[in-house]
Amino acid sequence: MSRNALGRRTALAAAAAALAVRPRPALAAWPERPVRLVVSFPPGSATDAAARLLGEAIAPLLAQPVVIENRGGASGNIATAAVRAATDGHTLLVHGAAFAVNPALFRAAGYGVEDFAAIAIIATTPAAFVVRADSPARSLRDLLEMARARPLDYASSGAGTVPRLGAELLFRRLAGVEVQHVAFPPAQAVTAVVSGHVPMAVVALPTAMGLIRGGQLRALAVGSAQRDPALPEVPTVAEQGFPGFDVGAWNGLFAPRGFDAAGAARIEAACTQVLAIPALRDRLAAAGLTTTGLAGAAAQDFVRREATTWGEVVRLVGATAD
Repeated sequence: MSRNALGRRTALAAAAAALAVRPRPALAAWPERPVRLVVSFPPGSATDAAARLLGEAIAPLLAQPVVIENRGGASGNIATAAVRAATDGHTLLVHGAAFAVNPALFRAAGYGVEDFAAIAIIATTPAAFVVRADSPARSLRDLLEMARARPLDYASSGAGTVPRLGAELLFRRLAGVEVQHVAFPPAQAVTAVVSGHVPMAVVALPTAMGLIRGGQLRALAVGSAQRDPALPEVPTVAEQGFPGFDVGAWNGLFAPRGFDAAGAARIEAACTQVLAIPALRDRLAAAGLTTTGLAGAAAQDFVRREATTWGEVVRLVGATAD
């Protein structure tokens, strides 16, 4: 081998050695860009309120903006499809309890609960049974007597929502009265009562909270097992003759199947941290939302149980995606 060839090989070997010991650039930590939370219901809903409060709180921890995008419609199925179709690795879903209901309610919901990982259950909230402030109904019993005299329409925020299914369970199965469901976007469900278009609404409590406190609506009952701390004067359905009745909605943060595992772990940690902050818990509570502390595997187990429970209720009451 010539001296020149040997020199070239020595130089190449030295260059390769230098490359081998040179530190490799670290992979960019998730998130690399703004995080998008696609919300399954429009502004004015409990789901939207939960998403906005959570997004505001976790943005500093993620060091990226958190963008809220409302994609209402089809009881949340439109938002769910949008998140499943996203390819940017930075799009997550904020959905209500309808997430666990829709696969049983719709012939083609387009997903099963196992197609998403539950990052955290943000908060729970009771169903609220509300009438206009000047309604002759002063209690749930009064409302049921009115419904026995003539069938009543009631508004809810969608076919797949837990308040709607709770209403069907109470009115038709437990009380044996005829009612007719009318679906509205969440904020419109309660304004339809105020304007006199329908005599009552059954919605997640945050949807009606402002109008209750403003004096336009009267809350006759909450569907939770215990009275809600935000409205301690309002009795439960169970207290008014239906022991064991316990119907509440909830809101969760979900990642689609295939989402970056490290990213999911980071946002789970951020959610766990901020949802333990008293100031944020107080803001959620003022809106009628109660934090749960459920995240990761515990949140996923909760969603599976909810899907089983509400699937049985859908079959029991014969609910359809009207």
